[in-house]
Amino acid sequence: KKRYKNWNVNLIFTGKNTMTGGRIKRLKKYIGNETFLATYGDGLSNVNIKSLIKFHKKNKRIVTLTAVRPPARFGAIKLKGNLVSYFKEKSKVDEGWINGGFFVLNPKIFKFIKNDKTFFEREPLEKSARSKNLCAFKHKGFWQCVDTKRDRDRINILLKNKKIKL
Repeated sequence: KKRYKNWNVNLIFTGKNTMTGGRIKRLKKYIGNETFLATYGDGLSNVNIKSLIKFHKKNKRIVTLTAVRPPARFGAIKLKGNLVSYFKEKSKVDEGWINGGFFVLNPKIFKFIKNDKTFFEREPLEKSARSKNLCAFKHKGFWQCVDTKRDRDRINILLKNKKIKL
C-alpha cells in the first residue's frame, strides 16, 4: 500500500446547532486557498477520489458533486388512466441522479455561504448551479447512504457476503 505524507488532519468542533454550510464556512481559516474535499460522512461508496479531483480540475468550476443513482427501494410503474403501461421491479435504471455527498470545493465556495444557519444544499449549491459553477461527476459504481438501521444492516450483509467492491 502507498503511504501518504504531508497529511494534516484536524477535528474541528463547528457547533452543535451549525448547519452544513456553516460547518464548511467555519473551516475557511484551515483551508486557505486550497481546493478541498468534503463529505457528509453518512454514505459508503467506491468513488475514485483521484478521478473525482481530476474531473473537478478539468471542468474549472467552484463545486463538483458526485452524482449517484440511488438503489431502488420500490418498483416503478407508469399509469395511463387505470391501466399500468409500465412495470419494473426495483430498477435502478429508472431512478434519477442524486447528490451522493462527496464534493470537491474551490475556496470561492465560502462566498456563497452566509453563516452558521446556511444549509449547504440550499443557497450555496443552488447559487453555484445558477451561475454554472456546479459540476456533477457521475459515479456509476457502488453507493449507499447509511441513514437508518435498515441501511446499516444492508451494508453489513453486503460486506459479509463480499458483494461490495470498495
